[in-house]
Formats: sequence, structure tokens, C-alpha cells
Amino acid sequence: MITGVAVVVPAHNEEGSIGACLDGLLEAFSLVPPAIRTSIVVVLDRCDDRTAPLVHAHAAGAETLVDRRGRPLGSLRDRGARHAIARLARPAAQTWLLHTDADSVVPRDWVRAHLRHAELGAHAVAGLTEIADWASHDDRTRRRYERMVSELIRGDGHDHVYGANLGVRADAYLRVGGFPPLSTGEDHALWTRLNQAGCPLAKPTESPVRTSSRVRGRASGGLADLLRSISAERSRPGDAASCRGVPGRTAGS
Repeated sequence: MITGVAVVVPAHNEEGSIGACLDGLLEAFSLVPPAIRTSIVVVLDRCDDRTAPLVHAHAAGAETLVDRRGRPLGSLRDRGARHAIARLARPAAQTWLLHTDADSVVPRDWVRAHLRHAELGAHAVAGLTEIADWASHDDRTRRRYERMVSELIRGDGHDHVYGANLGVRADAYLRVGGFPPLSTGEDHALWTRLNQAGCPLAKPTESPVRTSSRVRGRASGGLADLLRSISAERSRPGDAASCRGVPGRTAGS
């Protein structure tokens, strides 16, 4: 049984989006039974804007970790996860670590959905994401991206892994060494480690997290880079969209 839940949010100059992110998390945590201890940890990555004060304005109980070294995203997520485990002070097998991004908004039932899969025996859950607003992109970009994503969705499961919608039980996380120190692909690498360790894994399609459609992201090789590259492509007759480079794609189970 899960008795402690934490969410880790890395943020680099996210003053325009951190408020909505935290508001969504607080709403989702409001549905968690009172007996479960909860925590929000925001890892501030070289922020020189108003991200930090906005964290405390929107979520007074959230903890912030300041990092000024420019560490890889995987290291930031790992630092937040290990801090959360220590702060919750629950048995690792009863602690669920959630991960999302500062430019994303989780649905109201997000935490409960993860906990349902945890109670069914999953040691990790990889959920889906969806673009929140396509207004800054043309229809061709949207169609190509959605086709790339849908090719890896099958029935009630999928073959994606997103750092914006990821959960893992703390004992499994620690057993495989956590997120590796990668600047991009750290979510896929963790999932591969869990899969290779034989952990029970779940990839549900319900409760997708809404994320930004910006083309200037904070991490190289992420969704923003993909959307920018799709937008820059010339449409070729009969050209089938390739899944290579789609954030969330993984060869794991």
C-alpha cells in the first residue's frame, strides 16, 4: 500500500508556466486520501526570473531545491527524487515518485490514476501527454505529430515514455540507480533500467498530461525541438512520418 506520494518538477526560467503547473498538481493532490503523506519538490535550475517566488505564491508548502551548476536534466530529476524520498520518510516500497514538467498541467485524477496502477502491482507507470494548444502551429504540423504519436498507441496501452507523466515506486527507483545523468532521454533510460530489472510496468492511456507546444524548449532534443523540426519540413507527397525522435518513444515494454 502506498503511504507517501511526491512529485518532482524541474524548472528553468518557467515564470510563464509554473503557476498553472502547480495549480494542477495541488488540485490532483486534493483527491489523495488524507492518510497518504504528500510532497511537491521543484528543482530550480539556474533560474534568474520569477520562477522561485511564483512557486511559493502558488504552492506555499512546496519545497524548492536550487541548482546553479547547469547539471543534466537527469541529475536534476534524480536530486529531486532522492530529496523527496528522504522528506517523506516512508518505507521505499510504500513511496510513489511522480514526475512532470514545469510547462505541463496534470489532470485532476492524475495522482489517483497512478496510485490505482500502483495498487494493482505496477512498480512504474508511463502515461501519455497531449499538446495543450496548437494555435502557434499549422495544421500540417499538428497532423504529422499526432500521426507519429498514434502509431505507438495500441488499444489500452502504448509504447511511449514521457518525463512529464511518469511514476515509479521508490524501492524500484533506488534499486536501478534512478535517472542517469543525461541531458535528454533520461526518462527512456530509467524506463529501460526498470524493464531490464524485471519490474512490473504499466503504460495506460487514461489521464494524459497537457503540455506546451512551444518550439524553444529548455532541454535539447525534447518536444520543442521536434515540433520545430516538423514545422520546418517541406511536405513531401506520400512521406510517412517517422517515429524516430518522438519524445516518449521507447523500445521498453
